[in-house]
Amino acid sequence: MLPHNVIPSTEPFMRSILRLTAATAVALATLSACRPDEVIKTEDIPTAGVRFINASPDTSGAFGVDFRFVDLVESNAHFRHTFRSGPTTSGGITASTLVQYKGAREGSRAFSVFLDDTLQSIASVKVFSGTAALSAGKNYTYIMWGQGRTGTLKLSNWEENVADPGAQVALRVINATESPIDVRAFVSGQTEPAAPTWANVPALSASSYVLVAPGSIVYNVKAAGTTTNLFANLTALPGAAASSSAGAGGKLDISSSPGTTVAGSAISLIVFPRSTAGARTPQTAAFAVPAGTFVWDRRPPRGF
Repeated sequence: MLPHNVIPSTEPFMRSILRLTAATAVALATLSACRPDEVIKTEDIPTAGVRFINASPDTSGAFGVDFRFVDLVESNAHFRHTFRSGPTTSGGITASTLVQYKGAREGSRAFSVFLDDTLQSIASVKVFSGTAALSAGKNYTYIMWGQGRTGTLKLSNWEENVADPGAQVALRVINATESPIDVRAFVSGQTEPAAPTWANVPALSASSYVLVAPGSIVYNVKAAGTTTNLFANLTALPGAAASSSAGAGGKLDISSSPGTTVAGSAISLIVFPRSTAGARTPQTAAFAVPAGTFVWDRRPPRGF
């Protein structure tokens, strides 16, 4: 027995730890040297394209609505869609910046449309719920339109199966108002035609496509059967041909973008109603009258 004021030496114990650590390091190094590179294969997810449009003038949380897939965490990209889904005007062209195809796993997908708000009691309100049948490689449009106050609110959807317009451009109009409209599409600089391109387009519906030669296209929208314009004429998305990041004469490496000047494109004008007075939808002057915005439905070929 050691005297109480003598501390046992730890040197033998420490030497054992050092030998064990060195041996472990050698073993791990040997294992690593003999092990081939490991390849971890990730899943190739079969994906469809889904876009959401908020065209309801009276149904909204403080920040609009959210379209969410609720069966899986993935594919939730349609948040804070205020009425008209973020219309922005640049260079005289108005487009809804939030209306974009977002990837979603194929299959039978459960979804809900919620009010978007900072208050939990409001944000948990489901406006719609349903199941989306999605197929890989296909694009789909979901649009909420009509009014909750009048009982016309509904959620519609369709596959955007646009036939290839070839050397032409496909044009369409989506009437999100609750009254029929007449729409004329014509080349910028020309006289407005007497006959509508699409006559008496029903409320809450999408027209068929018409094919035109590529060019700068103007849309005129009137209440059906009248000479009353709903708003000033609008110039459609022009798009852009393939180009080079090196400038003129360089190798083409920037894909073409969809628009009426680029063959193979499909473009829609969405005609929105005015915002319902007193609702939680935007109440600024721009929303106190009907308006239009453009979206693309089909991309043209890359161009290189």
